[in-house]
Amino acid sequence: MKTLTEHLSQYALYHRDQRNITTHYAGIPLIVVAIFSLLSLPLVSLAGIMLTPALLLFIATAIFYFRLDFRFGLVMLLFSGSCFAIATYLAAQPFAIWLGSSLGLFVVGWVLQFIGHYYEGKKPAFVDDIVGLFVGPLFVVAEIGFSFGLRKALQQEIEKTAGKVH
Repeated sequence: MKTLTEHLSQYALYHRDQRNITTHYAGIPLIVVAIFSLLSLPLVSLAGIMLTPALLLFIATAIFYFRLDFRFGLVMLLFSGSCFAIATYLAAQPFAIWLGSSLGLFVVGWVLQFIGHYYEGKKPAFVDDIVGLFVGPLFVVAEIGFSFGLRKALQQEIEKTAGKVH
């Protein structure tokens, strides 16, 4: 399994333009909420817990993030948990509102992503590595942390591979 530094460095190779990163600050959370919402239809109730594809994805990504780094795992639990809570609220709405809102968030999120990649002049990272779909939210959280001066050693390691943000 790749390390945290390897995943973030690989993803960063596609994200060095600050305008692209900025579009990801909004686009990625919108997409995460939309995906959790669209996957919120229940599969089965087990011991009073409604199992949904969204819940299974939430658990799987939490495990992925914690295996990479405990501190990022905690922050990603907050990020993903917030997105999951919003998605759960949307999923409880009448069908037309749920579907329209979820699809709208998904489309707007991807439009923002593609605008950012237009500025970058590169395709999205997931085109070459599907795991990029899971690394994207982590990258956004890491970039926010870097902007506050956190995890400088990690930022420097990423920049050795991908270069500085411009």
